[in-house]
Amino acid sequence: MPPTRHDRLSVVATALRLLDEVGLPDLSMRRLATELDVQPSALYWHFASKQELLAAVADSILRTVPEPDARTPLPEVARSIRDALLACRDGAEVVLSTYALRLGARRAQDALLLALDGEDQPAADALFEFILGHTMLLQQRMHAQSIGATASDDADPTPDAEAVFTAGVNGFAELSARRRPS
Repeated sequence: MPPTRHDRLSVVATALRLLDEVGLPDLSMRRLATELDVQPSALYWHFASKQELLAAVADSILRTVPEPDARTPLPEVARSIRDALLACRDGAEVVLSTYALRLGARRAQDALLLALDGEDQPAADALFEFILGHTMLLQQRMHAQSIGATASDDADPTPDAEAVFTAGVNGFAELSARRRPS
């Protein structure tokens, strides 16, 4: 039987599945190649580096974020980003690492910018970073609880997560509105 041929989409889909199974720390090019039944060097035909692969994975994680549109309310855009990140194990960490290297995630940032009337890039970037940090905190806490590394207690930030998230998004919306010229 001839070897299976892979394209960028199938490599990203397999990387996403592995990410959900093993998490970001154990998602290596070698493990991905083994899963695809190819030599690790074959992956570099599709992606120049692991960072480029993770950028494609980040874009795939964020694919459910609505297309940038000034009519989409800011809370809806913010929640869609958070929900997309939460839908994938270590989703916030993958997107954050890609964002830090400026390799992807533009769709989410552009959607936030338009929801903030398209003129306050610093506020859109700050809100995106808030969403990433907030979601990463939740994902790390949930992972720690799932493996028994921490017990539920009063210091657990997850019970009030929705209220904290809403307050953060509303704060950014108000700040942006005040900064707009009259």
